[in-house]
Amino acid sequence: MTERRVSLIGALLVAIGPVSMALYTPAMTELVRYFDTTPSVVNLTLTLYFGGFACAQLIAGPLSDALGRRPITIIFMALYCLGSILAVLAPSIETLIIARVLQGVGASAGVAISRALVRDLFTDDRSSRIMNLIGIILALGPALAPTIGGVMLQSFGWRSTFVLMALIGLIVIVVAIFLMKETVVADKSRLNFHALGRNYKMLLTNKHFLTASLVIGGALGAIYAQSTFLPFILMGDVGLSPTQFGASMLAQSGSFFVASLACRSLMARHGAYRLVAPGLVLIAIGSVGISTLLIWPPSFLHVMVPVSIYSCGIACVMPAMSTAALAPFGRAAGAAASMMGFIQMGSGLLMGSIGAVMGNAVVAMGILIPIMGAVACISFLMFRKISYPPMQEVVSGE
Repeated sequence: MTERRVSLIGALLVAIGPVSMALYTPAMTELVRYFDTTPSVVNLTLTLYFGGFACAQLIAGPLSDALGRRPITIIFMALYCLGSILAVLAPSIETLIIARVLQGVGASAGVAISRALVRDLFTDDRSSRIMNLIGIILALGPALAPTIGGVMLQSFGWRSTFVLMALIGLIVIVVAIFLMKETVVADKSRLNFHALGRNYKMLLTNKHFLTASLVIGGALGAIYAQSTFLPFILMGDVGLSPTQFGASMLAQSGSFFVASLACRSLMARHGAYRLVAPGLVLIAIGSVGISTLLIWPPSFLHVMVPVSIYSCGIACVMPAMSTAALAPFGRAAGAAASMMGFIQMGSGLLMGSIGAVMGNAVVAMGILIPIMGAVACISFLMFRKISYPPMQEVVSGE
């Protein structure tokens, strides 16, 4: 498959998880009223979605190594569609929670398989270009999804968003059947849980992989953690309507999109690696801005300006660090991509869960997101000290 086709398919696979999150978030305050429950219970529908998304990646990636990328994509997307339909029919908040877990499990294959596809076919600077293009396309979905979700909520009710998700899942299945070519030779001998355990142990004790993945976990994982805080801050504390909240999320996704475009141009002249340090500076600045929520009350600009700066930093960091983390692992690309995705999503899940226990979204965001920014920066400093071969060589293929 060409770079362009891999980029488009990879972006579609990656986007289904964040889009399913972004379409849904404007409805969270409405669900509190509809099911006559509490914000903490409704927050579980998002937290457990993350849980299914994060943990199932550890299975989806290795299954795709053993059985092929295409069949596993189709099976997991069918499970995602089943969860979407169950959500449409949900008579209670408990049923909706189960449906969201099924959606998270189904969507998990997208992250693991998209990155494995790239690793199967490309390992040099082309990989970073594809990761960057995936990021650009990925930004469009979450940028528009909250706005679409807010409009659909006010026009057709919250169930309509899950109808749209089911249709998106069907589109992914059609793409996998007709446009996605198989990139690995199926080998059922890889379905060995002892060998899989050894692979994961090897990855978690590999300092190169672990530090690179923690950079991504602290950077990109913050997006998922923020999604559990922002609806309650912007709609609850700032007072935005669901439609206004959806439109406000364009600041986050739009800044990521613009920064990704700028990075694509800069990568051609300077290489992906040189953008990581400036990106982490932006993440540090955004973290400091978010921490001021502990001092001054939230307003739209007070919240979204530092969030947007943080998002610009993520766009600079993600292409090179994703390539660097996966570069040494050819045969175990699916397992490595799964573990990297688990670390990324797991960090967001952990901080979102801690925030839910804290009970105050403003305080949680002001403390936990800066911690994630610090993890990204410290992990990169450690990565530079222990990585071999040098990162420039890993990313450029020298």
